[in-house]
Amino acid sequence: MGSSSNQPKVFPAVMLVAGVIFLLAVPSIGELSKLKYPAKAKPQSLNFLVVGDWGRKGTYNQSFVAHQMGIVGEKLNIGFVISTGDNFYEDGLKGVDDPAFYDSFVDIYTAPSLQKTWYNVLGNHDYRGDVEAQLSPILTQKDNRWVCMRSFILDGEIVEFFFVDTTPFVEKYFTDPGEHTYDWEGVLPRQAYLSELLKDVDSALAQSKAKWKMVVGHHTIKSAGHHGNTQELEELLIPILVANNVDAYINGHDHCLEHIIDQESGIHYLTSGGGSKAWRGDVKSWNPEELKLYYDGQGFMSVQVTETNADIVFYDIFGKALHRWSISKDLDPRYNKLKVSI
Repeated sequence: MGSSSNQPKVFPAVMLVAGVIFLLAVPSIGELSKLKYPAKAKPQSLNFLVVGDWGRKGTYNQSFVAHQMGIVGEKLNIGFVISTGDNFYEDGLKGVDDPAFYDSFVDIYTAPSLQKTWYNVLGNHDYRGDVEAQLSPILTQKDNRWVCMRSFILDGEIVEFFFVDTTPFVEKYFTDPGEHTYDWEGVLPRQAYLSELLKDVDSALAQSKAKWKMVVGHHTIKSAGHHGNTQELEELLIPILVANNVDAYINGHDHCLEHIIDQESGIHYLTSGGGSKAWRGDVKSWNPEELKLYYDGQGFMSVQVTETNADIVFYDIFGKALHRWSISKDLDPRYNKLKVSI
């Protein structure tokens, strides 16, 4: 992975048998769609917000978070918003005419600064509804901010974002769904789907010439929160992130705000899953040298990226900056690319 060889790479398919992961070689059958951030000129700074796990019709402080996002978004003159999934609780959308699209999105994020494109990934709760509804261009016709795809690339010139559909990686959703029904149309056969996705993400990251590379998914990879680490992603996605010098993995799923820096790879694991309902006090022990922030309340994250720095700020529902961190391209990545922490 991440080599400069001209030989085509065949990424192994993932086969899950009795809880054991096997790898089988299969050819590629596609590649990730690529979107271009519509900047008129090469930006000096790319500014955006990140929010996740939000769609609760304004309840659980969703409206308060949205209000503060509007204030910060105006201050930073953001270009877009990234949603880390679980866009509509509890069970996604019922269809393209589900009023939840208005009740949880259109009528909540009304601030002028938030009338920018929202780039969305799907979460596990979204998979409990009509997935094709969230992916449908009909929603974009209803509100032109809405962009939702399973996996795709956003080219922001300074930084490229690689959005990854993480829900199909999690085996328990298939083997032990409990009372829930998941919409797996478009995902099955699962092994081929995951194989193609892994290969395409690896290939796209290896080919990227962007100064910064950030991967966005719903599920946690490293987290001290309720869900903790996602084993399947640790085993299958982390090697790709490390091999391709990814700067950050951005996710939701755990309903908190969190910042972990992996000591070995220097990758920043940024959880922004505080868009509505949070889980007070639900935190596990973690190496304090890696865990830079854990906040068990609602909030969101802002990121400002230039050629040399990525400045990250986490905010609570009052707009208070809980944590600031600057990643610098001028420092050795083995030392976490650290510049400053507040």
